Amino acid sequence: MPLGDPCGGNFTYTNEGLPKCLSACTVPVSSLDRGRGFYCDLLGFEEFASDGKQSFLRRGDCVLILKVGKDVGIDTGIYIGVENPFDIHRRLIDENVVFVRDPMNSPIGVYTSFRDDDGNTIHAVDALGKVE
Repeated sequence: MPLGDPCGGNFTYTNEGLPKCLSACTVPVSSLDRGRGFYCDLLGFEEFASDGKQSFLRRGDCVLILKVGKDVGIDTGIYIGVENPFDIHRRLIDENVVFVRDPMNSPIGVYTSFRDDDGNTIHAVDALGKVE
């Protein structure tokens, strides 16, 4: 009997219970104030909750959790969707943000990569070029 079928009947799974989207990502920061300064002031996120060790930020459907830790300066593997990677590149260059990669084509669309104030690498990909 499958665990999810308390009556013991035969059930054929299709798409039930499978992931539909990525709900949130965690970014390590050395300080919540420093992290909020970058993600809220430069990227337009808004804080909707905090417990002193974590700060929960939202912009549209994108949720980031800033978590205080020692493991900063990593490639987060996070790709945030943007309307145009060239625009965020130009905007953040004007704010003296360090870029790891200028906008380039990839199988998932055009993307660019930059570092936050703790040296974490974040990627920005063309949200309109999403692979379905």
